[in-house]
Amino acid sequence: MAQPISPHPQPAVHPQMALLSDAVTRSISPENPTGAPGAGGGATEGTGATAARELGRGWKVSPSIEVPAGTTARLAEIDGPGTVQHIWITVHPSHWRSLLLRMHWDGDDEPAVEVPLGDFFGQGWGEFAQLSSQVVAVNPHGGLNCYWQMPFRTGARITLENLGADPAIVYFQITYALGGVPGEAAYLHAQWRRDNPLRKGDTHVLVEGVTGRGHYVGTYLAWAPNSSGWWGEGEVKFYLDGDEELPTICGTGTEDYFGGAWNFDVPGQGYTAYSTPYLGLHQILRPDGCYRSQQRFGMYRWHLPDPIRFERALRVDVQALGWRSGHRYLQLQDDIASVAWFYLDRTSTHRPPTPDADHLEVC
Repeated sequence: MAQPISPHPQPAVHPQMALLSDAVTRSISPENPTGAPGAGGGATEGTGATAARELGRGWKVSPSIEVPAGTTARLAEIDGPGTVQHIWITVHPSHWRSLLLRMHWDGDDEPAVEVPLGDFFGQGWGEFAQLSSQVVAVNPHGGLNCYWQMPFRTGARITLENLGADPAIVYFQITYALGGVPGEAAYLHAQWRRDNPLRKGDTHVLVEGVTGRGHYVGTYLAWAPNSSGWWGEGEVKFYLDGDEELPTICGTGTEDYFGGAWNFDVPGQGYTAYSTPYLGLHQILRPDGCYRSQQRFGMYRWHLPDPIRFERALRVDVQALGWRSGHRYLQLQDDIASVAWFYLDRTSTHRPPTPDADHLEVC
């Protein structure tokens, strides 16, 4: 009698969890702004000083910082080599589009990351939406978490610029490992762009002018249709290593790229939100019949199991297409904002101009 194939025994723990390492763990927060060992919770002044006035030092005297309007706060200054492993941050949602998050690697004056804080965590519309994924988790009510690996060799600098008109109270914790970085480890980049509205006949560009060797790992779109009807027929296209008129990778539709199908429309339910480890349509904002005049959507895709690799150049864009009479496509003029994440073999590359407060504004 044929015997069934015996399954391979499964390890009792994740294979990486039990491995010892020479790296050391450090964490920067308002309670330990340098991350130095044995230096946490020692503040005698801070945003919690009044609440702790009867308790004193060591009792949550400095849990947050204030970032005045028009100023830039330095969240972390780290000497390397090392890797940022986790960022948790929270601030009132009214500041999510007016705080600009920047990250610099290895002393480069140009940022590798320059993205509005909310968009970096998939919250481009300034309203909370639960997001449960492998590298970004946003939890009630506005706990912003990311687990992107961010290696650096000589140093890392993370800042937050307040482009808004009001001060922001920011709570945060940045956890990192100090230790060797593999020679093949690339630097994390993230870029934000917005077309409001997209010009008729144009595509929304996620990245362009990127040179070097790397791999594309993530997309977030905040999309507000300006026409009635379905808006997501457009294809996402990746132009790799000298592609000009036609791309190497061409998808079949916007909802297809984000792992959905048939307009995200479940019969009897309409647009239906979902959030999975690698992709989702996690936010659907519907008109209220009074002040909110149009639908707005937030969606993400992480190319972690399927990174898109390039050797020397990268451009990514998405079409904005709907339907018109006669079963014909309609080129749309929507409000589209995006964040594109990629790893690159250099600390900076071509990026869009730094946005001002008016270009960031949700309106």
